[in-house]
Amino acid sequence: MAEWGNGRGPRDWALVERFLLEDLNDRRRAKRWQWIRRGLFIVVVALFAYRTIGSMGAESFGAHTAVITIDGAIAADMPANADSLIEALDSAFSATEAKAVVLRINSPGGSPVQADEVYREIRRQRLIHPDKPLYAVISDMGASGAYYIAVAADKIYVNPSSLVGSIGVIMPGFGVPELLQKLGVEDRTLAAGAHKNLLSPSKPVNEIEQAHVQGVLDAVHRQFIAAVKAGRGERLKVNDDTFSGYFWSGDQAITLGLADDIGSLHSVARDVVKAETLVDYTLMPNPVDSVLRRLGAVVGQEFATSLRQTLGLEASRVTLK
Repeated sequence: MAEWGNGRGPRDWALVERFLLEDLNDRRRAKRWQWIRRGLFIVVVALFAYRTIGSMGAESFGAHTAVITIDGAIAADMPANADSLIEALDSAFSATEAKAVVLRINSPGGSPVQADEVYREIRRQRLIHPDKPLYAVISDMGASGAYYIAVAADKIYVNPSSLVGSIGVIMPGFGVPELLQKLGVEDRTLAAGAHKNLLSPSKPVNEIEQAHVQGVLDAVHRQFIAAVKAGRGERLKVNDDTFSGYFWSGDQAITLGLADDIGSLHSVARDVVKAETLVDYTLMPNPVDSVLRRLGAVVGQEFATSLRQTLGLEASRVTLK
């Protein structure tokens, strides 16, 4: 029989190993919760600071120019979405110390629905606050849906090199029926409704369906054109290309009546509004909410890990070599 030099048997060493492992796990859990407590403290401090700064309000800046930024694609799931922009517009127009509202635009456009909702809200706010002007300042680009929004402004200012216009509607599509046939791929899509699967890329073009979709796009285009005409009025110099989907430089846009003058955010605030102080009313995601969501996920994960360890349910780790 084998003997152990220190007088301990295999069972004793197993108990020692188990004790050491439990002690190590306890230390790991304690360290995790230490970091969680520190994280919670930071969140509380950040939340207090965020609310304190927010409670100051724009009125504490005195007379100022209210700025709302429209940057990037206009879509429901993007920062430039109708809900956020409408809330920002309401705050800016309601601020008594805001002498004017300026839309700072750098966008290729996006959803016609989102753009139209913002356009209508601007028109509504201008009726409620007739003495508070709204200007649009286009930097790099104000095209398609972004220009749709801009035409609701009293005046549109551009850079000579800005890209402006693109008054049109597009629905991208493609067809690969012959390619699929060569590859031996069969489309087994099931649909209820004669035209539910219209414009499928796996089918040849159906002229009736194509005409229907074109009619829908034309209807949205007419709505876009009507908004441009209503917003620009007699300043607009209509020709065959005005509503064709073309875009122009800032200088060309002024000549065509699509824009009014050369200007930047700062020059408009200084020379037009006469209020150089800029206050950004753009609705931004609450950073504290973001931290809390992430921290919540971490806390939940750590709690689950600790629970599994306590119950002895921690999965074995497999390493591939």
